[in-house]
Amino acid sequence: MADKVEVENVNTPGQVTRVDAAKYNAMKDAMLRVMSSTGMTAKDIKEAAKAHLPDDLFPGGATAGWWQKSVQLDLEAKGVVTRHNTKPLTFSLT
Repeated sequence: MADKVEVENVNTPGQVTRVDAAKYNAMKDAMLRVMSSTGMTAKDIKEAAKAHLPDDLFPGGATAGWWQKSVQLDLEAKGVVTRHNTKPLTFSLT
C-alpha cells in the first residue's frame, strides 16, 4: 500500500481525505516554489508548477490539475495559502 497523507478542504471543514503522499508532496513543493505573496490564478499556478513536477509521477503533466486543486484547498485550510476576492480568483502565500 502506498504512503498516504491526510488533506483538508477549506470548503468542507472537519473533513479529511487520504491521498497519495508522493504526488501530494511533489505538487505541494512545486506550488510553493512558484507561488508568491502577490497572487496568481489557479491556471497560472498549475502551468508554472508543471515544470517542477517529476515525470515519473506526472508524465506529461497528467492529472496535475486535480492535484493542484487538492493541494491548494488543503493549504488554504491550513492557512498557508490565501484566496483573494478577485475575478478571476487569485491565490497567494500567506
